[in-house]
Amino acid sequence: MTANDHFARLPEAATFTVTSTTVADGAPWPAEQFSGLFGVPGGKDVSPQLSWSGAPEGTKSYAVTVYDPDAPTGSGFWHWAVADIPATVTELPEGAGDDNGSGLPEGAFQLPNDARSARFIGAAPPAGHGPHRYVIVVHALDVESIGVPAEATPAFLGFTIAGHILGRAVLTVTAETPA
Repeated sequence: MTANDHFARLPEAATFTVTSTTVADGAPWPAEQFSGLFGVPGGKDVSPQLSWSGAPEGTKSYAVTVYDPDAPTGSGFWHWAVADIPATVTELPEGAGDDNGSGLPEGAFQLPNDARSARFIGAAPPAGHGPHRYVIVVHALDVESIGVPAEATPAFLGFTIAGHILGRAVLTVTAETPA
């Protein structure tokens, strides 16, 4: 695992709280949040339940991202990205990130992850690669719609929201596949 901080060069933002009934900060992903699509035994690619509170005044929408900075790619791996979550929404149910985004609020949409699928894809660290961090972030934004196309990458979403972030709520979980 590396000590890289992917927030280091981003503008500072207020903090608020994100919690989950699926997983706790610093804890490992449960089996369902591993990737069945990548053949991890027991993996079901089920997105975690998320709740957040205390977003900064002026929040007009949210974006949610899940990123593995420890993936052996040179650029990490984006597991999930959701844009245009209305400011009135402060929770996503477990499984919201399925193929249809069935648990997402009206107006919100999923961008294709690094596996090029517009859904949540679970953890699949290479066997023997060591522990990976999965950084779950709820971004509080100052615009109702960020204006990115649905086929945009999560990296493009990150670039676009950088100037609109009022606050960040972060939950980091782990996963490891034994050698």
